[in-house]
Amino acid sequence: MNEVVANGKKVAAKLPCSIEEFLVAQKLLPRSVVVEHNGEAVAPSEFSERQLNAGDKLEIVKIVAGG
Repeated sequence: MNEVVANGKKVAAKLPCSIEEFLVAQKLLPRSVVVEHNGEAVAPSEFSERQLNAGDKLEIVKIVAGG
């Protein structure tokens, strides 16, 4: 187990893993969030390909629909 920093907090993760695997492990639906990885916005189509390593920084924002 290693750690990544998600929204400013250290989070234990089985690394290396994809962003998609990390989101699922955190009980987040990949289609319901916007992710920035090390300062770069990541398209949802890249979640399964983009690999996380120890010390990486993520900003995860949940998408909320409203009316």
